[in-house]
Amino acid sequence: QVQLVESGGGLVQAGGSLRLSCAASGRTFSSYSMGWFRQAPGKEREFVAAISRSGGSTSYADSVKGRFTISRDNAGNTVRLQMNSLKPEDTAVYYCAATVTRDGLTKEHAYDYWGQGTRVTVSS
Repeated sequence: QVQLVESGGGLVQAGGSLRLSCAASGRTFSSYSMGWFRQAPGKEREFVAAISRSGGSTSYADSVKGRFTISRDNAGNTVRLQMNSLKPEDTAVYYCAATVTRDGLTKEHAYDYWGQGTRVTVSS
């Protein structure tokens, strides 16, 4: 089992940047593919980005491609989401998730473990 704790959320103006972090504990971190999802008020949770076990492969939602970057530090048991050029529509609670699978990483049901979320608010 793995425990996930997100941090780094907050209030930022449109065009600004934030970096989210997710600290993992428990079983070997490098055994897990990792993902970031978000849930805006009144909307369903949606995929943001994912990264493979080694960090060699990443994927992004079209809405964040070119603005967000996912990375991981297996030695430090951390996955990060660098968010640049933020827009008001990026406002949401952001969740870190982990899975032992290698496929279907854009799908919420592929993930076994979830953090509690960190809130990001982008003002216009």
